[in-house]
Amino acid sequence: MSLLKKLFGGGGGTPPAAAAETHNGFTIYPDPINEDGRWRIGARIEKEIDGELKTHRMIRADMLESRAAAADASLAKARNLIDQQGDGIFQ
Repeated sequence: MSLLKKLFGGGGGTPPAAAAETHNGFTIYPDPINEDGRWRIGARIEKEIDGELKTHRMIRADMLESRAAAADASLAKARNLIDQQGDGIFQ
């Protein structure tokens, strides 16, 4: 693959682990992290507040054997975090 394709997204990247999900006004993007063949739970949580897009990067210690399982667990953990902390996750 040429350098330009790599720089400008011409394919070959890792596909998203799962589709983004909306929960209580937040958007959750599951993003598990591959570590030596196992997958760490991770997600990006976003919400627009007063016209500004706020982002929180959630990473957990939990490791799972498959990317799909880690993506599902990432969504579940992110929903739980949102339910517990609401907008406070951005502070």
